[in-house]
Amino acid sequence: MLRTRLLTAAVLIPIVVYLIYLGALPFLALVATLLTLAEIEFCYLMARDGFRPLLVFGIGLVWLFLADAQFPTLGLLRPGLALILLGSLAWQLFHCQGSPVADWALTVTSGLYLGLCGACLVGLRSLRPDGLWWTLTVVPAIMFADTGAYFVGRAWGRHKLAPTLSPGKTWEGYVAGVVSGGLITALLASLWRIGAGTESAINSMHGLILGLLVATFAP
Repeated sequence: MLRTRLLTAAVLIPIVVYLIYLGALPFLALVATLLTLAEIEFCYLMARDGFRPLLVFGIGLVWLFLADAQFPTLGLLRPGLALILLGSLAWQLFHCQGSPVADWALTVTSGLYLGLCGACLVGLRSLRPDGLWWTLTVVPAIMFADTGAYFVGRAWGRHKLAPTLSPGKTWEGYVAGVVSGGLITALLASLWRIGAGTESAINSMHGLILGLLVATFAP
């Protein structure tokens, strides 16, 4: 498990950092790919419990929010949202398989949640002049929080955080993830300020606060 994580990190981290550096369409493609995989996994997990969320409409919602964040002047959000919401509801009601209302709610909820998160990330990278540095602060916060939680939880975790949803997570790991995410992100923000220049708004205190918030809600 650990070896797989390390190998995956060694391959993916340089690619992710490079795409963050490029920004614009390459970064949009990265976010769209990751969130599409997340939507597929969500639908798979729901199917195991007997639900049938509509994968196509869920992915459509995710992509709609990402496209609107990258190209806000096109005005895609309102008509696209109306089309997807009404289209997915009509599909569920006319097919009447399983629990159509619950399936529709899961479709919409997953698409909105992932799409809004992705839109915030795309919007963050688009900020001027510090979008690059803010993005390089937020993304590592998630990674370091997960890493800290994994190692501490594996070594000293005793109290389950959410036994039903995620049996492997513990309160000890969660606290360690929050602390490591905050501290390391603060350090990174201090380093980024050197590259961004003294006029940049980013600093270690902002990095600490941002890291703590991201790590707190990331699980």
